[in-house]
Amino acid sequence: MTNTNLRDFLRTRRSIRRFKPDPVPDSVIRDILHTATFAPSAHNRQPWRFIVLTNPITKSRFADSMAKEFQRDLERDNLAVDEIQKRLNRSRERISNAPVVILLCVDMTEMDNYPDARRKQAEYLIATQSAANAGMQLLLAAHAEELGGVWVCSPVFAQETVQNALNISKAWEPQAMFLLGYPVEAPAGSRERKSLDEISIFFDEQR
Repeated sequence: MTNTNLRDFLRTRRSIRRFKPDPVPDSVIRDILHTATFAPSAHNRQPWRFIVLTNPITKSRFADSMAKEFQRDLERDNLAVDEIQKRLNRSRERISNAPVVILLCVDMTEMDNYPDARRKQAEYLIATQSAANAGMQLLLAAHAEELGGVWVCSPVFAQETVQNALNISKAWEPQAMFLLGYPVEAPAGSRERKSLDEISIFFDEQR
């Protein structure tokens, strides 16, 4: 692969939310997760954990559990009843209609344990950053398999709900959810990116 091809590959990944009903082979899912584990991690502790949902009944039950938590938050935001129902339906449909749902968690069990709050907070942060690295690698691995995918942040707002709904260890702290499948259609173009001048500072060390 040339540098140009690699740049094009990286720049053509898109957030895909509509998928064909075709199942994704288990071997492909495993390859994607295996590739995700080659992401860098703090101390090389690899604190990422993955939960894979493909069974329609399991996905539907999980979607209902997430919707209940989501509804409570929306009601606290004082949204209109019809708007709440609209958002809940969309949330359920996205989870239920995605052929593959992957929950990304962070596990602090093997990370360093410090006596002071400052370093404890930093250690947790670098663990979650490590998990995020694996999440990005997961999306690129899915892209390489010609799958569409989208990162969803809702699990971090409902960690206990996710743990209870899926009966997972409390040590596995949900951070994100990825919806994967074969895209219904290829996305057209990309959203405008902020210019480098707007988001970067270049220091000239020769000055």
